[in-house]
Amino acid sequence: MSKNPIETTTEIFTRFGAKDVPGIVELLADDIRIDFYGPSVIPYAGSYQGKDEARRFFETVLSSVDIHQFDAEQIFSSGEMVTVTGELHLTARSTGRPIKSSFAHVITVRDGKWVRFRDFMNTAVAVAAFQQ
Repeated sequence: MSKNPIETTTEIFTRFGAKDVPGIVELLADDIRIDFYGPSVIPYAGSYQGKDEARRFFETVLSSVDIHQFDAEQIFSSGEMVTVTGELHLTARSTGRPIKSSFAHVITVRDGKWVRFRDFMNTAVAVAAFQQ
Protein backbone atom coordinates (compact mmCIF):
# COMPACT_ATOMS: atom_id res chain seq x y z
CA MET A 1 0.00 0.00 0.00
CA SER A 2 1.45 3.35 -1.00
CA LYS A 3 1.86 6.20 1.45
CA ASN A 4 -0.42 9.21 1.41
CA PRO A 5 1.00 12.41 -0.15
CA ILE A 6 2.03 13.96 3.20
CA GLU A 7 3.77 10.75 4.33
CA THR A 8 5.66 10.51 1.04
CA THR A 9 6.71 14.16 1.27
CA THR A 10 7.80 13.85 4.89
CA GLU A 11 9.84 10.75 4.04
CA ILE A 12 11.58 12.54 1.15
CA PHE A 13 12.39 15.49 3.42
CA THR A 14 13.84 13.09 6.00
CA ARG A 15 15.97 11.42 3.33
CA PHE A 16 17.09 14.84 2.05
CA GLY A 17 18.22 15.79 5.54
CA ALA A 18 20.16 12.51 5.69
CA LYS A 19 21.67 13.27 2.25
CA ASP A 20 20.23 9.97 1.02
CA VAL A 21 19.86 10.70 -2.71
CA PRO A 22 19.27 7.05 -3.72
CA GLY A 23 16.53 6.90 -1.07
CA ILE A 24 14.93 10.06 -2.44
CA VAL A 25 15.01 8.74 -6.01
CA GLU A 26 13.15 5.59 -4.88
CA LEU A 27 10.19 7.81 -3.99
CA LEU A 28 10.10 9.64 -7.35
CA ALA A 29 7.97 8.66 -10.32
CA ASP A 30 9.80 7.79 -13.54
CA ASP A 31 8.37 10.93 -15.14
CA ILE A 32 9.21 13.28 -12.23
CA ARG A 33 9.56 16.94 -13.15
CA ILE A 34 11.46 19.33 -10.88
CA ASP A 35 11.49 23.10 -11.30
CA PHE A 36 13.75 25.31 -9.19
CA TYR A 37 13.09 28.88 -10.27
CA GLY A 38 16.06 31.22 -10.48
CA PRO A 39 19.00 32.31 -12.62
CA SER A 40 21.87 30.02 -13.59
CA VAL A 41 24.25 31.50 -10.98
CA ILE A 42 22.39 29.16 -8.60
CA PRO A 43 24.01 25.81 -9.46
CA TYR A 44 20.78 23.80 -9.14
CA ALA A 45 18.39 26.28 -10.79
CA GLY A 46 16.48 24.96 -13.76
CA SER A 47 14.08 22.27 -14.86
CA TYR A 48 14.77 18.57 -14.51
CA GLN A 49 12.78 15.76 -16.17
CA GLY A 50 13.01 12.08 -15.20
CA LYS A 51 14.76 10.20 -12.42
CA ASP A 52 18.32 10.66 -13.74
CA GLU A 53 17.88 14.43 -13.93
CA ALA A 54 16.18 14.46 -10.52
CA ARG A 55 19.14 12.60 -9.06
CA ARG A 56 21.43 15.23 -10.59
CA PHE A 57 19.30 18.00 -9.06
CA PHE A 58 19.48 16.59 -5.53
CA GLU A 59 23.19 15.76 -5.83
CA THR A 60 23.90 19.30 -7.06
CA VAL A 61 21.94 20.88 -4.20
CA LEU A 62 23.70 18.76 -1.60
CA SER A 63 27.15 19.39 -3.08
CA SER A 64 26.56 23.15 -3.46
CA VAL A 65 25.37 24.07 0.04
CA ASP A 66 25.85 23.23 3.67
CA ILE A 67 22.49 22.85 5.39
CA HIS A 68 22.16 24.45 8.81
CA GLN A 69 18.36 24.61 8.91
CA PHE A 70 15.71 23.17 6.62
CA ASP A 71 12.51 23.20 8.59
CA ALA A 72 9.09 22.51 7.17
CA GLU A 73 6.69 24.55 9.28
CA GLN A 74 3.40 23.70 7.60
CA ILE A 75 2.40 20.88 5.28
CA PHE A 76 -0.98 21.05 3.57
CA SER A 77 -2.52 18.43 1.34
CA SER A 78 -5.50 18.46 -0.97
CA GLY A 79 -5.81 15.25 -2.91
CA GLU A 80 -2.55 14.69 -4.79
CA MET A 81 -1.29 18.23 -4.14
CA VAL A 82 0.99 19.02 -1.21
CA THR A 83 2.18 22.49 -0.22
CA VAL A 84 5.06 22.85 2.22
CA THR A 85 6.17 26.14 3.76
CA GLY A 86 9.17 26.66 5.95
CA GLU A 87 12.51 28.28 6.67
CA LEU A 88 15.98 27.45 5.48
CA HIS A 89 19.48 28.52 6.37
CA LEU A 90 22.21 27.31 4.07
CA THR A 91 25.77 28.30 3.22
CA ALA A 92 26.95 28.40 -0.39
CA ARG A 93 30.06 26.21 -0.41
CA SER A 94 31.67 28.11 -3.29
CA THR A 95 31.67 31.45 -1.45
CA GLY A 96 30.93 30.72 2.21
CA ARG A 97 28.02 33.18 2.12
CA PRO A 98 24.70 32.50 3.87
CA ILE A 99 21.36 31.79 2.26
CA LYS A 100 18.47 32.48 4.64
CA SER A 101 14.95 32.45 3.26
CA SER A 102 11.42 31.27 3.67
CA PHE A 103 10.42 28.67 1.10
CA ALA A 104 7.34 27.10 -0.41
CA HIS A 105 7.27 23.79 -2.23
CA VAL A 106 4.34 22.74 -4.38
CA ILE A 107 4.38 19.00 -4.94
CA THR A 108 2.17 16.56 -6.83
CA VAL A 109 2.14 12.97 -5.56
CA ARG A 110 0.74 10.02 -7.50
CA ASP A 111 0.65 6.46 -6.20
CA GLY A 112 3.00 7.30 -3.32
CA LYS A 113 5.65 8.98 -5.51
CA TRP A 114 6.46 12.57 -6.39
CA VAL A 115 5.60 13.42 -9.99
CA ARG A 116 6.13 17.19 -9.77
CA PHE A 117 8.20 19.37 -7.43
CA ARG A 118 8.32 23.16 -7.63
CA ASP A 119 10.56 25.18 -5.33
CA PHE A 120 9.96 28.83 -4.48
CA MET A 121 12.24 30.90 -2.26
CA ASN A 122 13.91 34.30 -2.17
CA THR A 123 16.25 33.59 -5.07
CA ALA A 124 17.84 37.05 -4.74
CA VAL A 125 19.39 35.81 -1.48
CA ALA A 126 20.70 32.68 -3.21
CA VAL A 127 22.08 34.71 -6.13
CA ALA A 128 23.95 36.99 -3.74
CA ALA A 129 25.38 33.97 -1.91
CA PHE A 130 26.63 32.25 -5.07
CA GLN A 131 27.91 35.28 -7.00
CA GLN A 132 31.69 35.54 -7.06
